[in-house]
Amino acid sequence: MHASIKGSRISTVIVSGVTILSALIFLLPVVLVVSASFTDENTLTLQGYSLLPGKWSLEAYRYILVNATQLYMSYRITIIVTLVGTLASLFVTSLLAYPLSRRSFTLRSKITFFVLFTMLFNGGLVPTYIWIQQYLELKNTFGILILTGLLSPFYVFIMRTFFKTIPDSIVESAYMEGAGEWRIFATIILPLSLPSLATIGMLTSLNYWNDWFTTLLYIEDKNKISLQYLLVMMMSNIQAAALNPNSITTAAKMPAETARMALAVLSIAPITIVFLFFQRFLVKGLTVGAVKE
Repeated sequence: MHASIKGSRISTVIVSGVTILSALIFLLPVVLVVSASFTDENTLTLQGYSLLPGKWSLEAYRYILVNATQLYMSYRITIIVTLVGTLASLFVTSLLAYPLSRRSFTLRSKITFFVLFTMLFNGGLVPTYIWIQQYLELKNTFGILILTGLLSPFYVFIMRTFFKTIPDSIVESAYMEGAGEWRIFATIILPLSLPSLATIGMLTSLNYWNDWFTTLLYIEDKNKISLQYLLVMMMSNIQAAALNPNSITTAAKMPAETARMALAVLSIAPITIVFLFFQRFLVKGLTVGAVKE
């Protein structure tokens, strides 16, 4: 008995040690990026990356915030798109996943096939662009930033499988009490599915926050440029200035490498807070939703 307890403690220590070491390994690049963003450009070039800045400097952030108005506007657009898009995506995804989880729904198999088909095949970039620009006329609109990430077949299957774990007896009891489908869905199914909703909501918000390709394709109005696309443009400008032989003097004064690190910090900071808020739901939502009965 004593040997069993001792072995269990050793196993716990080993697992905890490996977990902590893995966390530190994954955290190390983030620390280096943050440290480099506050490091003087010449110091970073001569001494390389370090856990603490060799010489503190805010020049990279000053360079980025020269165009602060556009940066704040892009932040506002991205935050609004992420919030509205995530809520709309959860609503649409749950509405599609719930009937697919009900055995009484006669078209369940056929609609599931169509959802699976779109998960394996898509129409391609050119037809999608023509459809959105010429037929839906959504180019340069706020709606296109939300529409492209509104529904994911993968998330539909995760939520459908989670809905299947809810006992049928609960739904049947609600039917006996006179509740309709909408009331059952809103007051019983959704509250019981909070881990799945939180997990899919977090993943969806990550997709919206990191999306720059949609802006590249469909947005020309600078007032509707997303944050990630703005950062891509700023990175391109920095690289172009560094490679331009006619601007060697300007490039020498430009915080090129530290500015890249500062851009990374500005882009990941808000969504990191969202992840810390939702992380307690992540494991439960993915594992329960991934089990097939």
